[in-house]
Amino acid sequence: MSNKVSLEKLNKLLRKEGYVPSEDILITLFLAMELNKPILIEGPPGTGKTELAKKFAQALNRDFFRIQCYDGITFEQIVGEWNYQKQLLHLEKARIYGTEEDVFSDEFFIKRPLLLAFLNKKPSVVLIDEIDKADEEVESFLLQALGEKQITINDLGTFELKNDLMVFLTSNSQRNLLDETKDRCLYLYIDYPSPEREMEIVKSHVPEAPNSLIKQVVEIIQKIRELNLIKKPSIRATVDLTKTILKLNKKKLDKDLIENILGVFLKYKSDKEKVKSNLAKIL
Repeated sequence: MSNKVSLEKLNKLLRKEGYVPSEDILITLFLAMELNKPILIEGPPGTGKTELAKKFAQALNRDFFRIQCYDGITFEQIVGEWNYQKQLLHLEKARIYGTEEDVFSDEFFIKRPLLLAFLNKKPSVVLIDEIDKADEEVESFLLQALGEKQITINDLGTFELKNDLMVFLTSNSQRNLLDETKDRCLYLYIDYPSPEREMEIVKSHVPEAPNSLIKQVVEIIQKIRELNLIKKPSIRATVDLTKTILKLNKKKLDKDLIENILGVFLKYKSDKEKVKSNLAKIL
């Protein structure tokens, strides 16, 4: 498959994988491919930021690599590290047999996601998830490597990018990202979907569900998201709620049923109590 696809083709490929893109998502993906730029995605938890990168890789038949950032993540955990135990064993062997051993070669280096993505021969996707959890030094390194399309490792050398690599970065805005990061990326904000798009998403995941049930579930979830909750229901929660109703052989939601299955889409006790106290307005 050619790496160049039209907007229409991209839309069809994503939908085939079960991802229903909005127009701004579709255009941003298309421009990222055409301009060879990374995409920085922000938005509330549960709106499909990570899922977009995964589905894009599946839709375009690209290999997928993921870097899950967290507080304290290091260069070694992103790129790779020397296998010190193996190095020491080979040095000891060389000492015993009186031979020389080069322990600073590829054989002794454990490759991590970014380097694996760089060296992969097939067009790939790398997801740098929750980059706002990494510190600024790591963020700077990532953008430099991606911008220069090469990674330098002490005692091993410089590695050039070997494929057409599409880069997705996600952020939950725990800290402000560097201006250099934002300048190098296309920006995409993914909010909770409109009722129409959410119905379409649910239908793609639960095709056996009646339209009337999907409509009711989406309307209820959208009203619940308007409440001041600790964790608003995700799109996945809407899908799970629809599946739950079908598994219980019900055709619609009523007060008793929803009170008994709040744990499907609410994960905090205070959120459940708030929804219960507002059910008269929600249903």
